[in-house]
Amino acid sequence: MPGGDAEFVFELRVCWWAERRWPPGGGRDAVPLVARQLGTERRRWDTIVVEADPDALARRARFGPERLDSDLLHVVRNAPEGWSWYRDALPDPGYPWRYVREAVHRAADRGIVETRREGNRIELRRKWAYPDWVERIVAVENKPDLDASAARRLRPQLERDVALALADEVWVATRETGASVEPVLLEDLPVEAGVLTVAPDAGEASVAWHPRSLAVDDPGTRILERPDGSAYDRSAARFEYADPEWKAEKRLAIAERAYERGWRSFVDTMRPDCRHFQLRSEGDQFLPWCAAKGRCQTAAECAGSCGSFEPEPPAWRSRGWPIEGGPGKRIERLLADRRARRRP
Repeated sequence: MPGGDAEFVFELRVCWWAERRWPPGGGRDAVPLVARQLGTERRRWDTIVVEADPDALARRARFGPERLDSDLLHVVRNAPEGWSWYRDALPDPGYPWRYVREAVHRAADRGIVETRREGNRIELRRKWAYPDWVERIVAVENKPDLDASAARRLRPQLERDVALALADEVWVATRETGASVEPVLLEDLPVEAGVLTVAPDAGEASVAWHPRSLAVDDPGTRILERPDGSAYDRSAARFEYADPEWKAEKRLAIAERAYERGWRSFVDTMRPDCRHFQLRSEGDQFLPWCAAKGRCQTAAECAGSCGSFEPEPPAWRSRGWPIEGGPGKRIERLLADRRARRRP
């Protein structure tokens, strides 16, 4: 099995485990929402676990299954109980008001605020208070085969995560070897990062090293550039501070994207309409399978440019076969239904 394929499938298995078993060892009543490949412009994590308050999560469902971007959040979080001109009701966003007006119209079109026109002014009022549904955000890096070279590449990323403290915890998930001392513990990784060893079938996982909770409510340090450590590199490290307000807004934006996407969204960037695309059952989860390659394929290689790509025959997609379309549409609906079950 190629390394990229192994890492992609390992990532799906970690997501499946986290959805059923998070947090490791239990002890919390929060609902885990799991998503893949989310983060900021500078940093994208393999797996995100959003621990949500169950009651607040149910209230969040009123706003629909789609994410609220930063502009919509600005509107729904500050919309008044009574009618008010939007420029009086909402805080100054720091950018032109015409973009706020567009966001007000988008929110009204989605039915999450109410608007009316009073003369030439657009007034709004809220339908529901936006809940504080996010309790914690946990970031996981998936490295099934964490050898020394992979650890050296991973360490700077984890150090940046710890310094910025955008997530409450940072973990590394790796494949369990069964050794008396897992090899990952012998690598030079930041002590603040937790280590999770996952059984090959992802049915079980155990904590090899507990993480430290990061100061998400304090200013963070964004490392921009640092010396490479060689004797010839005399450059100075460059960094900047990230204020708590920016961190809070970014955390909520990440949580909203996780709420919308979930980890089964891998099918959105693959080609389930290929006649070779299948889902293989592993326990109570499904993994993508390519019949042409005889293995699990990665999201990157499963594209129209793949040499084995063959569109479904038109007969498969006509006359409602098997149920309103071909096998590809059925796969999309199946994964979408499973994703929706994780939300109220």
